[in-house]
Amino acid sequence: MERPDFDLSGQVALVTGAGRGIGHDLARALAACGALVLAGVRDPDAADVAWTAPEGGRVEPLGLDVTDVTATRAAVDAAVAAHGRIDILVNNAGLGANHDALDVSEADWDEMMAVNLRGLFFVSQAVGRHMVNRGYGRIVNVSSQAGLVGIRRHAVYSAGKGGVNTLTKVLALEWAPFGVTVNAIAPTWIYTPGTAGRLDDPTFLAGVLARIPIGRVGTTADVAAAVVFLSSRASGLITGAVLPVDGGWTAQ
Repeated sequence: MERPDFDLSGQVALVTGAGRGIGHDLARALAACGALVLAGVRDPDAADVAWTAPEGGRVEPLGLDVTDVTATRAAVDAAVAAHGRIDILVNNAGLGANHDALDVSEADWDEMMAVNLRGLFFVSQAVGRHMVNRGYGRIVNVSSQAGLVGIRRHAVYSAGKGGVNTLTKVLALEWAPFGVTVNAIAPTWIYTPGTAGRLDDPTFLAGVLARIPIGRVGTTADVAAAVVFLSSRASGLITGAVLPVDGGWTAQ
């Protein structure tokens, strides 16, 4: 039997929104598995990404504002020129906010969609063009359980993540003949510095845990495990999938 290949040694990975939270830890995980990681951050001069690299890992900052399509294309082209290719793209950059549907403004909608859906598409297009030409690539989109089921006060967020899930399937169909797989993961609540303020509230946490059959919130390691798998050659027959990393939330 052919042995599954999870090794990322020698591969070049781009992680958007890598300056903090889940993106920071995804960059670390991919680097720990052998990839050279380009950490997409808005201002590489202001960002300290040295701490992102684990021992023996390689992480380099890449200036990337996903809301600026022209600049995104230039940054991706420059990265490919410098490193020869991008094997893995992890579309992690995203915004989150709670809005009652009746209170959503045009600015609320536009700001979130500019990053969570429009930005994700045009980064995928810029990188996908190089992957298609080369005949290989792995794209992993960070979606959310809120893109699979309705969650109150998440109308805009859920709409954007639902769009990510469908877009994942379309890109998977178009690029499969060229050796490029496109998948998404849909995490539940993940404990990060950004979510700690709410998850450290016992009342709020109890409400969250009531919806998670496994009985705990997620860690960035849970997310990283799924991303590493879908980034590896071992996942070669998987494309167009949306993998819940949610402890069973969306199984109900």
